[in-house]
This record gives sequence, structure tokens and C-alpha cells, in this order.
Amino acid sequence: MGLFLAMLPLLLHYIIFNLYKLGYQKKDQCCYMLSYECHKAAEDQKLDPRSSARIISRNKNLGIEEYKFLLKTTVSSGIGEETCIPKNIMEGREESATLMDEISEMDGILFDAVDKLFAKTGVSPSEINSIVSSVSLFSPAPSLTARVINRYKMREDIKAFNLSGMGCSASAVAIDLVKQLFKTYKNSFAIVMSTESMSSHWYPGKDKSMMLSNILFRTGSCSILLTNNRDWKNKALMELTCSVRTHIGSNDEAYNSCFQAEDDLGINGFRLNKDLPKAGAKALTMNLRVLLPKVIPLSEVLRYRISYYRNKIMKRPTPKDAGPGLDLKSGIDHFCVHPGWRAIIDGAGQSLALNDYDLEPARMALYRFGNTSSGGLWYVLGYMEAKKRLKKGDKILMISLGAGFKCNNCVWKVMKDVEDTNVWKNCTDQYPTKTLANSS
Repeated sequence: MGLFLAMLPLLLHYIIFNLYKLGYQKKDQCCYMLSYECHKAAEDQKLDPRSSARIISRNKNLGIEEYKFLLKTTVSSGIGEETCIPKNIMEGREESATLMDEISEMDGILFDAVDKLFAKTGVSPSEINSIVSSVSLFSPAPSLTARVINRYKMREDIKAFNLSGMGCSASAVAIDLVKQLFKTYKNSFAIVMSTESMSSHWYPGKDKSMMLSNILFRTGSCSILLTNNRDWKNKALMELTCSVRTHIGSNDEAYNSCFQAEDDLGINGFRLNKDLPKAGAKALTMNLRVLLPKVIPLSEVLRYRISYYRNKIMKRPTPKDAGPGLDLKSGIDHFCVHPGWRAIIDGAGQSLALNDYDLEPARMALYRFGNTSSGGLWYVLGYMEAKKRLKKGDKILMISLGAGFKCNNCVWKVMKDVEDTNVWKNCTDQYPTKTLANSS
């Protein structure tokens, strides 16, 4: 007993020290978004109905059935008539794209967004400690991050990462990677660049599951500046409060739902098959089971649990349109859904019991800019900002789905009222549109 009493102060000191250390580490693990910039392609890259018809007519592999499929799917896709594609496709060289076409496309997209980012924030390229690119279908040597480092003459000890093959959810992966880096590197600045290479990936075949990529994917990108330096907190737009990554690649159906492959004619393409909606729903459900308890008030979680077990005991059926059961809006103010496809947006809305106001930003981003792959979430966020929806203290749930199959979601807290018109400048008043049909 005497020995225990003698050791008690030491034990208490150890416990207090570790609790303090844990609290200090958690406090120090912050991730602020200082700014973001989306790329807006030139007018001569716009895929209007006339340009679309011209490109389709060049594909000699198509028959009557394929033409009918293209017309029907394009009209109902949720894609508008002002989206853009790479220059080489507009010039009729989609089947003979060169390495220089790909490099030129990436340079134009990435440098434009990064130039604007530095100009807007006043941060010098020499201050950047980490840089991450997320481009699925193009991985050159030297890498894309190396090209950016060379252009801006960045520091020699910069940490560079190039993410490939991760599809539309790669931007959220890159954000989570930066968050992990911030745990080790204090007072750092990081840039995330999210886009997709299309110049050599336009599908000229007749496989309907591969033709979908031509209808949906368009030119676009985003660059995001992040920091964990608390001296910049008052200048930050948002703070990352939570991020959860879910990967169900062990499931064969999910793994094959988004797949780069060759068709029966040996033509490369990106296949989106019938298992995609099912894989997306499964991955989203698994992700939200982990994420929501971290952001939803405890009172709402308890209410849901009580209701769930009561219905289970009384054997009450759950309505198909009941959503997740939890009141998401008790902890989330805005929903930034990946603008991948009209069916994806509508499916996410039904699963989460979201209304037209919640889904409007994703629908308008898809309509105006198309599916810009991993950069798409930021066009949705830009719409919210341009429409002056984001107020200090609001919480934003970003939902992204991508090949693998994966679902990567994160929650941002708005640090101040934001209302920059950004990439939506000069067209904000035109949206929302009265119809999402494409006359092509």
C-alpha cells in the first residue's frame, strides 16, 4: 500500500502528461483552405451542338443503334451545350493524339489554375512545401508535379506526389494526403491540383458502355492552396474538420464498374457498366457510417438509434424514400455532390433525402462544365460561393465517387462569409436553368 501511494503522484503525472500531449497534438492538426481556383476553357473549345455533330459524324464505327443511343443519352445526361473538350479533338485529331497534345493540354489547364491561385493569395511558389497532382489517365516522365515545380522554380526540399488511376474521387484523396502530411510538417503550405487528361482518351469505338465517357467527361481542373499554419487562420476560407476514405475494390463487381480497357475492336476506352450505381450506393453507405457520427450531433444519433431499434422490434418496414434515417441537416448545411452524371446526382439525393435546393449546385456544375473528373467538386463549391450561399460557421459535406471502387468524403467548416463569383463570373444569373435537357 505504501508503495502504491508513493507511485500514485508519478502515475497521475504520467496520465496528465499524455492527456495534455494528446490534446496538444489534436489541436495542432489543422488544415485550412486558403483559396481554390478552377480552370475555364477557351471559347474555341466549346462543344456546342454543331461541333458535337461534326465529331460524331467522323466516327465510321457507328451504326443506327449507336447514333440513337448517343442522341438519347446526350439529351438526358444533364450535360449542357457550353462544356469544353481538348483542342486536338476539336481539330479532328482524336484518333491520332500525340504525347505533345497531352502535355500541352495539361500545361494549359494546370498552369492557368495555379497562376490564378498564386496571384489571388499572394503566397510565393518558394513557400510551397508539398504539391500533389491527381490525374488518372496520364502519368508522364518527368511527372506533372515536376513540370509545375520547374515552371515556378520551387524549393529543393518540396514533397511531390502524383496520384493516378483513382478516377473522380482523387481530389478528396489528395486532400486527405495533405492532411496526413500536415501531422509531420508544421507551418506548411501545400497545393493540390485536380484534373483529367482527355486529349488522347476520346473513345472512337461503338461499345455503348464506353461511349458514355465521351458524353460525360469534359475539360476542367482546380488548384487548391492549403496550410496548417495557424497564423493564416483568419485568412482561410474553410477548415477541414473530417475526412473518411472507403475502398471496396475487393468486391469484383465494384472493381469492374469503372474500368479502362479495350473493346472488341481493340480500341482503348473507359467502361462505365451497369454495376456502377450499385457500387456507388454501397461505397457511400459504408463511408457515411463512419463519417456521420463524427459530424452529426449526439442527440440526433441517439434519436436515430432509438427509432431504428424500436422499428426493428416492432418489425416496421422502412420506406424506400426514407433516406439514411438520420437528419443530416442537423450537422451539415450544404452538400457538395460529385457532378459525375445526372443519375449519380439524383441517386445521391434520393439516398440522402436531399431536396432540389441541395442538389442544384451539382446539377448546374454538370450542366455548365460537365464531368471534369477529380476537379468537379470544386466547380460545385464555386457555384455555392457565387450564389452567396456560404456563411461563416456553415458545414459542407463533399461527396466523391471514383474508380477502384472508392468513396472519399470530407467535411469543411466555412471560416468567413464567401461570395467570390470565381469561375462562374458573368454567368451566375443564368443559373439555375429551367431545363437540363440538351438539344444536341
